[in-house]
Amino acid sequence: MSDEARADKWLWAVRLFPTRGAAAEACAAGKVKRRGHALKAASTLHPGDELEVPFPAGPGLRMVRVLRVIERRVAAAEARTCHDDLTPAGVHAQQLAWHEARRDAPAGRPTKKHRREIERFRGFFQ
Repeated sequence: MSDEARADKWLWAVRLFPTRGAAAEACAAGKVKRRGHALKAASTLHPGDELEVPFPAGPGLRMVRVLRVIERRVAAAEARTCHDDLTPAGVHAQQLAWHEARRDAPAGRPTKKHRREIERFRGFFQ
């Protein structure tokens, strides 16, 4: 096994992003950082590197340390052994709260009942 890997491949292989394209887009947008500097998708990662990685959906940054480099996607249990999650607990709580709020929000156009609740909330019928 090699001791270096492309950033986009590694981020995808350890399941921090759902697709390699999403990992490459995050790198291109300057959202993935090593020691405060943005990484390009083709940047090489080595064991011991500490990265700031955004959550693919929602707010917050995840802090991870590269323990082992891989370039192929592996089982989730094996992928967890390739990085060490250094993210503070408060960030995970914020991410969970954000997902809860998204899940409770009605999808699509409001129903007549929801519209009436919204109007009552805004004070149209007082």
